[in-house]
Amino acid sequence: MTNQYEKATFAGGCFWCMVKPFDQWDGVHSVISGYTGGHVNHPTYEQVKTGETGHYEAVQITYDPSKISYQTILDLYWPQIDPTDPDGQFHDRGPQYRTAIFYHNEEQKQLATQSKDDLENSRKFSKPIATKILKADTFYPAEDYHQDFYKKNPDYYQEDRAKSGRDDFIEENWN
Repeated sequence: MTNQYEKATFAGGCFWCMVKPFDQWDGVHSVISGYTGGHVNHPTYEQVKTGETGHYEAVQITYDPSKISYQTILDLYWPQIDPTDPDGQFHDRGPQYRTAIFYHNEEQKQLATQSKDDLENSRKFSKPIATKILKADTFYPAEDYHQDFYKKNPDYYQEDRAKSGRDDFIEENWN
């Protein structure tokens, strides 16, 4: 019997920090860093980091829905970000670092919208939820040196996370 994998795509600031939270769950087949939502075909990191291509840095998760649900993946996503920041994430500023959930089908759209509404209605944050819910677009994998960055460069990865303010925000607001 062949597994029917599905895809989930999220932007949460620097894609290096968005791989590890999903990568270690049973049912997650792969987490790829890349670019989506822009107007340049096959963009490079150098192009995307200018903020002028319209792309988000994002991760695309391939998962087995019989082992991990899209709802569970959504529940993992929100506590990785500051959902109230419309201009980037932590020390990463610019349109390429905005947050978004890219849905691949109507069920994902409904679940993503409901999860955003639930977060907004929880009043957990005093500012409005800025994370966009967008239809999935072409996803371009990033260059090889960006893939599994936390595994390839663990010291630099930890240093960058700490310096960015992401971990402090997560600790203060989500734990």
